[in-house]
Amino acid sequence: MSKAQLDWANLGFAFHRTDYNIRYTWRDGAWDEGVLTSDDIIPLPMAATCLHYGQECFEGLKAFETKSGDVVVFRVEENARRMIHTCERIMMETVPEEMFVDAVLRVVDANRRFVPPYGTGAALYIRPLLLGTTAAVALQPAIDYLFLVFTTPVGPYFKAGFKPVHLIVEDTADRAAPKGVGNIKVGGNYAAGMRASMNAKKLGFADVLYLDPREKRYVDEAGPANFFGITRDGQYVTPDSESILPSITNKSLITLAEGMELRPERRLIEIEEVFDFAEAGCCGTAAVITPIGSITYRNRKMVYCAEDEPGRICTELYEALTAIQIGDAPDPFGWVRVVPELQEATRRSP
Repeated sequence: MSKAQLDWANLGFAFHRTDYNIRYTWRDGAWDEGVLTSDDIIPLPMAATCLHYGQECFEGLKAFETKSGDVVVFRVEENARRMIHTCERIMMETVPEEMFVDAVLRVVDANRRFVPPYGTGAALYIRPLLLGTTAAVALQPAIDYLFLVFTTPVGPYFKAGFKPVHLIVEDTADRAAPKGVGNIKVGGNYAAGMRASMNAKKLGFADVLYLDPREKRYVDEAGPANFFGITRDGQYVTPDSESILPSITNKSLITLAEGMELRPERRLIEIEEVFDFAEAGCCGTAAVITPIGSITYRNRKMVYCAEDEPGRICTELYEALTAIQIGDAPDPFGWVRVVPELQEATRRSP
């Protein structure tokens, strides 16, 4: 298949329909073998547990084209394990790691022509989604499930790309509760944060920085991404909180930070500390790293990027991680996995 005719440099972080998605059904105590389909509509009972009782979860990861022409996915096994943890927390049938990985490889291969070319800065975003599909009005776990994976080519999450953004501290609303579901990837967490994010955008900020929901004293999470700070003596610190999602990107940055002698540490970060950091950033699958240009807290503002340029350490971390993702640097950690050309009978343009 030839490459799709898209404006790779100006994709934005938006949905673009690709050729196939893949679907697996859990019924009568077993998963089926999965099927590739071009249908982008999901048939659901109106009483499905995913619609009424929140039995749904998802993941997000990316595929890249390398200089050699290979297509690779980044840390797919970590996403599989995180979804298993989520399933266990909200009483859903787990997706076995091997099946999850196989689904991702199959659907990326089937949509290979939508993987943005090497050097464009774009990627193929992969969205695994699990839904409870049993029709029920009683509050109980589903007995039927649909696991699907779709893809879409994307550009940077923020329009400016790797450029500083400006955040405002949200201290009037909570995204998640302690010991709740803030540390698993369910849609309700994102719905809970939409009002604060939209209000921040109306005020001219890119997003919000949440405080811990118990004391409103510690930094929790930056909108849809993990937060990290760089202290003035060059240490990478990131919040230790039971109400934020364990970011696979943050986990990767911590590993790289160790090799760069940044002494990474997960700990409580008091909001007042943001006024002492030398640099700060958001990190996640969508943006990798987004440098924070400033944080506004009540009537105070801390500026990290006076000339609106990313700081040195944020830049070094970003370049180190993205170089591994696209094959420009060795991968000593085994994070990238080449997508084999599976040559399925259905792998053709519909």
